[in-house]
Amino acid sequence: MPSHVHEALIELFRQRPALAAELLRGQLGVAMPSYAHASVGSSDLTDLTPTEYRADAVTVLTSGDAPVGAVVIEVQLRRDPAKRWSWPVYLTTLRARLQVPVVLLVVCPDSAVATWCAASIDLGHPDWALRPVVIAPDRVPVLTDPEEAVGKPELAVLSAMAHGAGIDGDKVLSAFLAGLRALSDDQANLYTDLVLMTLPAAARARLEELMSTGTYEYKSEFARRYYGQGREEGRAEGEARAVLGVLEVRGISVPDAARERIMQCLDLEQLETWVRRAVTVSTIEELFA
Repeated sequence: MPSHVHEALIELFRQRPALAAELLRGQLGVAMPSYAHASVGSSDLTDLTPTEYRADAVTVLTSGDAPVGAVVIEVQLRRDPAKRWSWPVYLTTLRARLQVPVVLLVVCPDSAVATWCAASIDLGHPDWALRPVVIAPDRVPVLTDPEEAVGKPELAVLSAMAHGAGIDGDKVLSAFLAGLRALSDDQANLYTDLVLMTLPAAARARLEELMSTGTYEYKSEFARRYYGQGREEGRAEGEARAVLGVLEVRGISVPDAARERIMQCLDLEQLETWVRRAVTVSTIEELFA
C-alpha cells in the first residue's frame, strides 16, 4: 500500500502538471522544449505485453495541438532494484507512443535514496545508459519570499515539505501560507493538508500556530483518506529507523535486502522486538531469528 508521503507528492504533480518541467528547467538545469501547455498524461505505460507498467505520474508538454515533450515522474521513498528495469521501459514506451523526447524525474524525500536513484543504468547496448534526473530535499530551493510563493505556490509546497523544519523554517512556512492566497479554497486546503502530513511534529505545530486557526481540521478527501494511515506509518518508520540506528552505532553490517525489510515493516510490535534485539545481536541474521 502506498504511503501517505508517496501519495502526497504524486498529488502535487497532478495538481500542477507544469511543475515537473519547471523543476527540470529551473532547479536541475535540464533543457526542455518550448511548450504552451502542460497536462496530466496516462500513467499506464504497458505496451503489448502481459506485464503491467504504471508510472506514478506523467506530464505531457504540448505546443498547439501537438506534443513536444513529456516527463515521467516517479516518487521514490526507498531503494527498489526493480526500478532499474522498469524505468527504462517507462521512457521508451512513452517516447514511442508520443514520438517526442521524454525525461525521467525521480522525486526523493531522502538524500541517501536520491543518491542511489541517480546512479546510471547501463542498458547493455554500447553508449546507451539512463541517468535518472533526481530531485532531493537539498535540490529544492528554500523559498522564503511571499511574493514569489504567490506566483509559484506548488514550489512553495515543496519548499515547505523540504525545509519547513530547517533553520529558515518560519520564513519558509510563512511564504507557503502566502502562496495559498491566490488559490481556490479547495486547492489551498489540499496543499495545506499535504504539508501538514509530511512535516515533523514540531514544524507541523508551528505551521498550525502560524495559521492561527486553532486545531486544524483535515478538510480534503485526500487527507481524510491518508492522514490516519500516515500517522500509523509514521510511527512504524520511526521505529524502523531506531532499529537501523542501533545497528549502525554497534557496527553491525546491514545488507540492502535487510534494510528494505526493516523499513517496509509496518508491524509496530515486530519493530519494537527488533529494537530490543538490536542492542545485543552480533549479526543481522540474529536480529531476524
